Amino acid sequence: MLRKGSGKSFRIKGRVIFFATNNVNKFNEARRVLAEWDIAVGMLRVKSLEVQSESLEEIAKASAIDAFRRCHLPIIVEDAGLFVDALNGFPGPYAAYVYKTVGNRGLLGLMRDFKDRHACFASAVAYSSADLESPICFSGQVSGEITTEERVGSGGSGFGFDPVFRPSKGRRTFAEMSIAEKNAYSHRATAFRRFAEWYKK
Repeated sequence: MLRKGSGKSFRIKGRVIFFATNNVNKFNEARRVLAEWDIAVGMLRVKSLEVQSESLEEIAKASAIDAFRRCHLPIIVEDAGLFVDALNGFPGPYAAYVYKTVGNRGLLGLMRDFKDRHACFASAVAYSSADLESPICFSGQVSGEITTEERVGSGGSGFGFDPVFRPSKGRRTFAEMSIAEKNAYSHRATAFRRFAEWYKK
Protein backbone atom coordinates (compact mmCIF):
# COMPACT_ATOMS: atom_id res chain seq x y z
CA MET A 1 0.00 0.00 0.00
CA LEU A 2 1.06 3.59 -0.57
CA ARG A 3 -0.07 6.51 1.51
CA LYS A 4 0.10 9.93 -0.13
CA GLY A 5 2.33 12.31 1.76
CA SER A 6 4.12 9.62 3.74
CA GLY A 7 7.50 11.04 2.73
CA LYS A 8 8.80 7.63 1.72
CA SER A 9 10.27 6.73 -1.64
CA PHE A 10 9.27 3.55 -3.42
CA ARG A 11 10.99 1.48 -6.06
CA ILE A 12 8.40 -0.06 -8.40
CA LYS A 13 9.44 -3.02 -10.52
CA GLY A 14 7.52 -3.67 -13.71
CA ARG A 15 4.23 -2.08 -14.70
CA VAL A 16 1.89 -1.43 -11.81
CA ILE A 17 -1.43 0.37 -11.62
CA PHE A 18 -2.88 1.86 -8.46
CA PHE A 19 -6.36 1.62 -7.01
CA ALA A 20 -7.12 4.90 -5.24
CA THR A 21 -9.33 3.87 -2.32
CA ASN A 22 -9.47 3.86 1.45
CA ASN A 23 -11.60 0.71 1.43
CA VAL A 24 -9.41 -2.36 1.84
CA ASN A 25 -12.38 -4.64 1.12
CA LYS A 26 -12.87 -3.10 -2.31
CA PHE A 27 -9.13 -3.37 -2.93
CA ASN A 28 -9.01 -7.06 -2.02
CA GLU A 29 -11.89 -7.84 -4.38
CA ALA A 30 -10.30 -5.87 -7.23
CA ARG A 31 -6.85 -7.34 -6.61
CA ARG A 32 -8.14 -10.88 -7.01
CA VAL A 33 -9.92 -10.07 -10.26
CA LEU A 34 -6.90 -8.31 -11.73
CA ALA A 35 -4.65 -11.19 -10.66
CA GLU A 36 -6.65 -13.39 -13.06
CA TRP A 37 -5.23 -11.20 -15.83
CA ASP A 38 -1.70 -10.96 -14.32
CA ILE A 39 -2.16 -7.26 -13.64
CA ALA A 40 -0.26 -5.92 -10.63
CA VAL A 41 -2.18 -3.40 -8.54
CA GLY A 42 -1.29 -1.39 -5.48
CA MET A 43 -3.58 0.31 -2.99
CA LEU A 44 -3.14 4.07 -2.87
CA ARG A 45 -4.79 5.82 0.04
CA VAL A 46 -5.91 9.27 -1.11
CA LYS A 47 -8.81 11.46 -0.06
CA SER A 48 -11.35 11.11 -2.83
CA LEU A 49 -12.98 14.08 -4.49
CA GLU A 50 -16.57 14.61 -3.32
CA VAL A 51 -18.66 14.90 -6.48
CA GLN A 52 -22.44 15.24 -6.39
CA SER A 53 -23.96 13.48 -9.39
CA GLU A 54 -26.65 10.97 -10.27
CA SER A 55 -24.13 9.25 -12.58
CA LEU A 56 -21.67 6.76 -11.15
CA GLU A 57 -19.55 7.18 -14.28
CA GLU A 58 -19.29 10.95 -13.84
CA ILE A 59 -18.33 10.53 -10.19
CA ALA A 60 -15.67 7.92 -10.98
CA LYS A 61 -14.18 9.92 -13.86
CA ALA A 62 -13.99 13.14 -11.83
CA SER A 63 -12.31 11.28 -8.96
CA ALA A 64 -9.83 9.62 -11.33
CA ILE A 65 -8.87 12.97 -12.84
CA ASP A 66 -8.35 14.46 -9.39
CA ALA A 67 -6.33 11.50 -8.11
CA PHE A 68 -4.10 11.43 -11.19
CA ARG A 69 -3.38 15.17 -10.98
CA ARG A 70 -2.20 14.73 -7.42
CA CYS A 71 -0.28 11.47 -7.78
CA HIS A 72 0.81 11.29 -11.44
CA LEU A 73 0.47 7.51 -11.38
CA PRO A 74 -1.73 5.14 -13.44
CA ILE A 75 -4.89 5.36 -11.35
CA ILE A 76 -8.10 3.37 -11.00
CA VAL A 77 -11.08 4.77 -9.11
CA GLU A 78 -14.28 2.83 -8.48
CA ASP A 79 -17.67 4.13 -7.43
CA ALA A 80 -20.65 1.91 -6.66
CA GLY A 81 -24.33 2.37 -5.95
CA LEU A 82 -27.33 0.38 -4.77
CA PHE A 83 -30.55 1.07 -6.68
CA VAL A 84 -33.75 -0.19 -5.03
CA ASP A 85 -36.83 -0.28 -7.27
CA ALA A 86 -39.41 0.26 -4.52
CA LEU A 87 -37.50 3.35 -3.34
CA ASN A 88 -37.30 4.86 -6.84
CA GLY A 89 -33.63 3.99 -7.18
CA PHE A 90 -32.63 5.22 -3.72
CA PRO A 91 -29.95 5.24 -2.35
CA GLY A 92 -28.29 5.01 -5.79
CA PRO A 93 -24.88 6.76 -5.96
CA TYR A 94 -25.33 7.93 -2.35
CA ALA A 95 -25.18 4.38 -1.02
CA ALA A 96 -21.97 4.90 0.96
CA TYR A 97 -23.36 7.96 2.74
CA VAL A 98 -26.70 6.29 3.43
CA TYR A 99 -24.95 3.21 4.81
CA LYS A 100 -22.86 5.37 7.15
CA THR A 101 -26.00 7.23 8.22
CA VAL A 102 -28.63 4.52 8.73
CA GLY A 103 -26.86 1.23 7.96
CA ASN A 104 -28.49 -2.03 6.93
CA ARG A 105 -31.16 -1.81 9.60
CA GLY A 106 -32.21 1.59 8.33
CA LEU A 107 -32.59 0.29 4.78
CA LEU A 108 -34.54 -2.73 5.99
CA GLY A 109 -36.79 -0.37 7.91
CA LEU A 110 -37.52 1.63 4.76
CA MET A 111 -38.35 -1.62 2.96
CA ARG A 112 -40.56 -3.03 5.71
CA ASP A 113 -43.89 -2.54 3.90
CA PHE A 114 -42.75 -3.28 0.34
CA LYS A 115 -43.36 -6.60 -1.38
CA ASP A 116 -41.24 -5.58 -4.38
CA ARG A 117 -37.69 -6.03 -3.11
CA HIS A 118 -35.87 -5.96 -6.44
CA ALA A 119 -32.59 -4.04 -6.42
CA CYS A 120 -29.46 -3.60 -8.48
CA PHE A 121 -25.85 -3.04 -7.48
CA ALA A 122 -23.87 -1.04 -10.06
CA SER A 123 -20.18 -0.19 -10.37
CA ALA A 124 -18.17 2.26 -12.46
CA VAL A 125 -14.39 1.84 -12.75
CA ALA A 126 -12.48 4.80 -14.18
CA TYR A 127 -8.85 4.58 -15.29
CA SER A 128 -6.56 7.56 -15.82
CA SER A 129 -2.93 7.69 -16.89
CA ALA A 130 -0.44 9.87 -18.76
CA ASP A 131 -1.29 7.93 -21.94
CA LEU A 132 -4.93 9.04 -21.93
CA GLU A 133 -6.41 12.43 -22.73
CA SER A 134 -9.35 11.67 -20.44
CA PRO A 135 -10.32 8.79 -18.14
CA ILE A 136 -11.88 5.68 -19.65
CA CYS A 137 -14.74 4.06 -17.77
CA PHE A 138 -16.01 0.48 -17.40
CA SER A 139 -19.27 -0.55 -15.79
CA GLY A 140 -20.80 -3.61 -14.22
CA GLN A 141 -24.06 -4.44 -12.52
CA VAL A 142 -25.87 -7.30 -10.84
CA SER A 143 -29.59 -7.71 -10.20
CA GLY A 144 -30.97 -9.16 -7.02
CA GLU A 145 -33.20 -8.42 -4.08
CA ILE A 146 -33.12 -6.85 -0.65
CA THR A 147 -33.56 -9.56 1.97
CA THR A 148 -35.87 -9.21 4.97
CA GLU A 149 -33.00 -9.47 7.46
CA GLU A 150 -29.24 -9.17 7.63
CA ARG A 151 -27.49 -12.39 6.64
CA VAL A 152 -23.77 -12.82 7.29
CA GLY A 153 -21.99 -16.16 6.96
CA SER A 154 -19.10 -17.33 9.13
CA GLY A 155 -16.82 -17.40 6.10
CA GLY A 156 -18.28 -14.32 4.46
CA SER A 157 -16.33 -11.21 3.61
CA GLY A 158 -19.04 -8.73 2.71
CA PHE A 159 -19.23 -5.08 3.72
CA GLY A 160 -21.65 -2.20 3.37
CA PHE A 161 -25.07 -3.35 2.17
CA ASP A 162 -23.75 -6.84 1.30
CA PRO A 163 -25.60 -8.51 4.23
CA VAL A 164 -28.99 -7.47 2.82
CA PHE A 165 -28.38 -8.03 -0.91
CA ARG A 166 -28.90 -11.42 -2.55
CA PRO A 167 -27.99 -11.68 -6.25
CA SER A 168 -30.70 -13.19 -8.46
CA LYS A 169 -28.47 -16.08 -9.53
CA GLY A 170 -27.42 -16.97 -6.00
CA ARG A 171 -29.04 -18.30 -2.84
CA ARG A 172 -26.91 -16.35 -0.38
CA THR A 173 -26.23 -12.69 0.27
CA PHE A 174 -22.90 -11.20 -0.73
CA ALA A 175 -21.94 -11.18 2.96
CA GLU A 176 -22.44 -14.95 3.15
CA MET A 177 -19.99 -15.51 0.28
CA SER A 178 -16.23 -15.65 0.18
CA ILE A 179 -14.45 -13.06 -1.98
CA ALA A 180 -14.02 -15.64 -4.74
CA GLU A 181 -17.72 -16.50 -4.66
CA LYS A 182 -18.80 -12.86 -4.62
CA ASN A 183 -16.47 -12.07 -7.53
CA ALA A 184 -18.33 -14.63 -9.63
CA TYR A 185 -21.47 -12.45 -9.41
CA SER A 186 -20.62 -8.94 -8.40
CA HIS A 187 -20.96 -5.62 -10.16
CA ARG A 188 -17.45 -4.63 -9.07
CA ALA A 189 -15.83 -7.80 -10.43
CA THR A 190 -17.64 -7.38 -13.76
CA ALA A 191 -16.42 -3.80 -14.13
CA PHE A 192 -12.85 -4.74 -13.23
CA ARG A 193 -12.85 -7.67 -15.65
CA ARG A 194 -13.97 -5.34 -18.44
CA PHE A 195 -11.17 -2.97 -17.51
CA ALA A 196 -8.64 -5.82 -17.41
CA GLU A 197 -9.67 -7.08 -20.83
CA TRP A 198 -9.18 -3.60 -22.30
CA TYR A 199 -5.94 -3.00 -20.42
CA LYS A 200 -4.29 -6.23 -21.55
CA LYS A 201 -5.06 -5.41 -25.19
